[in-house]
Amino acid sequence: MGKSRLGPGEFVIHALRALARVSLARALAAPLALFPCLALTPARAAAQRPDISHVIDAYIEPYVKSNNFSGQLLVLRGNTVLYQRELGWADRDAKVPMTRDTQLHIASISMQFTAAAIMRLVDQRTLSLDTRVSDVVQGVRGGELITIRNLLEQRSGLSDINARADYAEILQQHQTPATLVAVISGDSLLFPPGSRYLHEEHSAYNLLALIIEKKTGLPFARAMQRLVFQPAGLRHTVADDDGDTPSPKVAARGYEPQGVYGLIAATPIHWSAKSGNASVRSTASDEARWVQQLFHGHFLSDASRSAIVDSSGVPAGYGWFRRSNKRFDERSYSMSGRSPGFASYVMYLPREDVTVVALSNIYSSATADIGNDIAAIALGLPYAPIALDARPLPPEMLALDGARFTFPSDFYQPNATVALTQSGGEMFVAWPSGDRTPIVPLDGDHAIDRAYWEPISIVRDSAGRATAMTYDRFRGERATVNEADSPRPR
Repeated sequence: MGKSRLGPGEFVIHALRALARVSLARALAAPLALFPCLALTPARAAAQRPDISHVIDAYIEPYVKSNNFSGQLLVLRGNTVLYQRELGWADRDAKVPMTRDTQLHIASISMQFTAAAIMRLVDQRTLSLDTRVSDVVQGVRGGELITIRNLLEQRSGLSDINARADYAEILQQHQTPATLVAVISGDSLLFPPGSRYLHEEHSAYNLLALIIEKKTGLPFARAMQRLVFQPAGLRHTVADDDGDTPSPKVAARGYEPQGVYGLIAATPIHWSAKSGNASVRSTASDEARWVQQLFHGHFLSDASRSAIVDSSGVPAGYGWFRRSNKRFDERSYSMSGRSPGFASYVMYLPREDVTVVALSNIYSSATADIGNDIAAIALGLPYAPIALDARPLPPEMLALDGARFTFPSDFYQPNATVALTQSGGEMFVAWPSGDRTPIVPLDGDHAIDRAYWEPISIVRDSAGRATAMTYDRFRGERATVNEADSPRPR
């Protein structure tokens, strides 16, 4: 990954997007024919609110046309479907359409189900939240200090397997929870368990998967079926353990950005290497059903359910971010996910009883912005439609090929110096890690990093020379500025 090995987390609407506004009238006029595979049955159409369906259709169109979204969208209020669409292709080469039952990898949202399996074992009195790791799994350094609660809240202090230099090689081999835990079991703890939070602590959920195996006597995938998927009625949800190669009619193929507008098939991985933290395939319908089960059902005991949905506790845990959301003026529950070829987002607003699910088989973090904006549309709140130009940005518009900007210590890659590079008439962010992420143009001074869906702005002096660059909320200063620098073309 480019800017960080950490997952993208939650995203909020960016002020930059106001620069990309299009009029609602123009958006509403967009023809539905632009969407492949958009037809609805009369029964499905009748279940949706026509006053927002056309608005959301128009909103999502630029993302679909620019190859930044393909997948499933679902909005529920209570048990009522406000909006549901399947967009794009499960397999682009074979022209297999995306359907309601197409399974997509949901990446970090998988942690919700691993946590639910653990809480089912707690309800069965097989475990408690205060059980020590060393009571179940031997050989984990510091295991006598780490509790099940620490693992669920990503506060264990375990080193993160995803941060290893050889992680790409780990993904290319079949794994089990035991082999994944063995990779990090001898590492020293990064901090005392429970003392701090390490975002996207993948190793913690690998270890939870192993604990589930130890306590059930079943392989992780089968244990998940027995503990969670079958009793919750999730008919199209599985933990991928490399046991089969599903057809495109069952599971979507993943894609990743190529340049500013293109797509290529994502490099295949062994999904068993993400057991516990990101191996689940599901559908928007199943994920929405799960949200309803968790917040309104009786799938878990009151005590276990409260541990997951407790808004007064730590802000992250059990596969959810539990935070005050200024945009919606209430506490929200959400989770983002990205894994090779896929991106996902789910949000639940308890006061409004609104669930939004956005699952995509394109590796782009646009799903978080999409999910938040669609929730705003459903609730009649302000949102900013985005205009994505279908043409590559002319290189001379930025005139910054090779320009370098140095960011502060709290940046995604601390103290990183990134460069804007031009290749084939397109612009990219070149990261110290060696990765390059494509820039989607908005105008001569504003763009979006396509891979992470973060806003970029160029700051210029009175002569039009670039002096700084903002990326998300961070400001990077120009590494070298001299009289030879080209000002922005007028």
